[in-house]
Amino acid sequence: MAAAPLTAARPLRCWVPRGVYAPQADTRLLERALCRERITEKTDVLELGTGSGLLAVAARLGGRVTAVDISWRAVVVTWINALLNGQRLRVRHGDLTTAVPGGRRFDLVIANPPYVPAPSGAPPRDFARAWDAGTDGRLLIDRICDTAPKVLRPTGTLLIVHSHLCGTGATLTRLAAAGLRARVVDRTRLPFGRILRSRLDWLRRRGLAADGTFEELVVIRAEPA
Repeated sequence: MAAAPLTAARPLRCWVPRGVYAPQADTRLLERALCRERITEKTDVLELGTGSGLLAVAARLGGRVTAVDISWRAVVVTWINALLNGQRLRVRHGDLTTAVPGGRRFDLVIANPPYVPAPSGAPPRDFARAWDAGTDGRLLIDRICDTAPKVLRPTGTLLIVHSHLCGTGATLTRLAAAGLRARVVDRTRLPFGRILRSRLDWLRRRGLAADGTFEELVVIRAEPA
């Protein structure tokens, strides 16, 4: 699949203070995939790690949305951005699917988790929690692959976006092991941002930047097998 250029999505009002992940290329790529899903007023949507809440608001334009984040700041910002766009969301504070009441199932689960590889193996702290994800970038991706199937309905769909730096193949394999059929449905290529540029030497030593200073973002779509 060739990388397609990103175009601006339909405009939504979005306030993002310091300390909350601001919508970027990965947000737009996931929203593009989201717009291809058939979301109606009866569609139950769960967003894991909602950040600014922009994707939750976009999904709310059609479905019934629950947005989750471990950051209280992100929870408040999501609530505010929903109000700015005239929408009402169910916003929960918690750690991924543990914030969802037991037994609850969804038609669509979306996630744009932190995925940036970090030199330190220690858990990210403060604002870095919005992007750092361990030395392999999979601190949260693997957990989502393992737990999202438990909150999907039998006909449900998972959409997750991340960088090729943390292993597209590893995600496809992990989802298959969890009982999901998965494939890449969208991608785009872009230059390294400020954080990746600051880690370029470390990334090269790990063989993650051998092809230069570009990364590929991918959206993976998965369904129960």
